[in-house]
Amino acid sequence: MLGRTLVTFGRTVVLAAAVAGVPGVAAGQSTGAAQDYTAPRTPDGQPDLQGFWSNQTYTSLERPDGVTAAYYTPEEVAARVSGAAMRESSQTVPGTIPDVHYDFTQFGLDRSQSPRAENLRTSLIVDPSDGKIPPVNAEGQRRAAERADAQERLGGRWDSAESNQLDDRCIMMVPAGPPMMNSGYNSNYHIVQAPGYVMILAEMIHDARVVPLDDRDAPAAGLSQWVGLSRGHWEGETLVVESSNFNAKNPFRGSSERMTVTERFTRVADDRIDYRFTVNDPGTWDQPWTAEMPMQRSRGPLFEFACHEGNYGLYNTLVGARLEEQQAAEAAEQGRGR
Repeated sequence: MLGRTLVTFGRTVVLAAAVAGVPGVAAGQSTGAAQDYTAPRTPDGQPDLQGFWSNQTYTSLERPDGVTAAYYTPEEVAARVSGAAMRESSQTVPGTIPDVHYDFTQFGLDRSQSPRAENLRTSLIVDPSDGKIPPVNAEGQRRAAERADAQERLGGRWDSAESNQLDDRCIMMVPAGPPMMNSGYNSNYHIVQAPGYVMILAEMIHDARVVPLDDRDAPAAGLSQWVGLSRGHWEGETLVVESSNFNAKNPFRGSSERMTVTERFTRVADDRIDYRFTVNDPGTWDQPWTAEMPMQRSRGPLFEFACHEGNYGLYNTLVGARLEEQQAAEAAEQGRGR
């Protein structure tokens, strides 16, 4: 179970309830999990996870260097959230090109304006206990070098459409999952249940993952997909989703085709789901690792994520790169003429 949490809306930080034996706070402040909470049921009798949820957080995946404690104090978290919110609000200057193109704060997309159940942990990773992703093994290092060589052969990141990464082209983005990671913006999910199925719609790139809950066979070894293939089942109050058969063309932190992800969704309050995932990939790490984060109820509906309709962003990016090259060449020519 998750440790202590802060429920935050906008830039107000409110201490929420205790979980798993951690002392609580004053009555009336809590919207957090009660130990005796029982989730409502769907018509077919399963725990009801449906609705709109956000896994937005300021907690980093890995524990920052120099931090040894497993938890921050509420005061430390409040200071961290306040400082980060101030940095987000000042990331662009009104009227400049970055401000016109995409200002998170202007459109309420930044974390400080999103509902969050802020984890007091110093990292989302809970295993290993140092809060760090295990070192990449020799096989993973070799594969990373091969990918770097292949990218270099394609040219620079902005040399052509082919050398652009998938997220630049708004085709795939790793945070959508599995595993489902917060990304600083567009971190909302819509869960819908039907007899025998659960559908998880990610706001980022509007990917919809349909998870069958029946006893069908595991996916065939030779069948792979961009986001893998998921199978689910219930363990009491917890939905367990196991995903495999990733094609590793859009790797999660350098993962291989051998990666499996086990996700656990447990509704612990009317407004919160505890989300936990374990990554196991012997082709990248010699040991599995686990992270957990709270998902806070958010308002719907989710609108279609139009990263750049008509793919104009890619065209403009390449045009801008060519213009920068031209300007650099002209400056160099002028320098030689002096």
